[in-house]
Amino acid sequence: MKMKNIEFKESASRRVYHDYISRIKKTTNSLSTSDQKDVLLEFNSHIYEALLRNQNRNEIDQLLDVLDRLGIPEEVLKPLVADKKLEQATTTFNPLHVARALILNITNGITYIIFFVLYLMLFGFVYLIYAKIVHPDEVGLFFKNDSFMVLGRTGQENLSGSEITELLGNWFIPVMLVSILVFYLVITLLLRLKRKINKK
Repeated sequence: MKMKNIEFKESASRRVYHDYISRIKKTTNSLSTSDQKDVLLEFNSHIYEALLRNQNRNEIDQLLDVLDRLGIPEEVLKPLVADKKLEQATTTFNPLHVARALILNITNGITYIIFFVLYLMLFGFVYLIYAKIVHPDEVGLFFKNDSFMVLGRTGQENLSGSEITELLGNWFIPVMLVSILVFYLVITLLLRLKRKINKK
């Protein structure tokens, strides 16, 4: 369903109305097309109905009062956009949507900061894959005297002792890739669960 612009007699009213609608479009441009249309239709219908109720006043004053009651689009729509983006991210598992959703929600509590940090930690695994390619002997899952020593990079001076062994060898990169995928899915599912709990 396409939004029909409200007709105004005065040019000032048209200008104010179109500016407000443009701000709504700009604020919601990160959402899916259907969500953008829904928000626009909702705001447009509120404006239209409010204008119909108070037709005995000056057109521009009436419009300004209605827009004032609706609020500043950038402020009013921020929680809605953040929530819709979070829904999109947890449904699609798209890393770009996840990053955008977390950035939008970062001010909504410590939990989202924790999720942001967890996703950032996944880049550590990506770095380990790169480091394994560049320094194959210095990167891996190292054990010293049959106990865990380090998952990551260790200097050549630490490898001189014969009691240090690298457990994964050529399997290090595949194991890291699988770990990234598994942790990404688990964190995103936890994020989805967090969102469902917030909705209740």
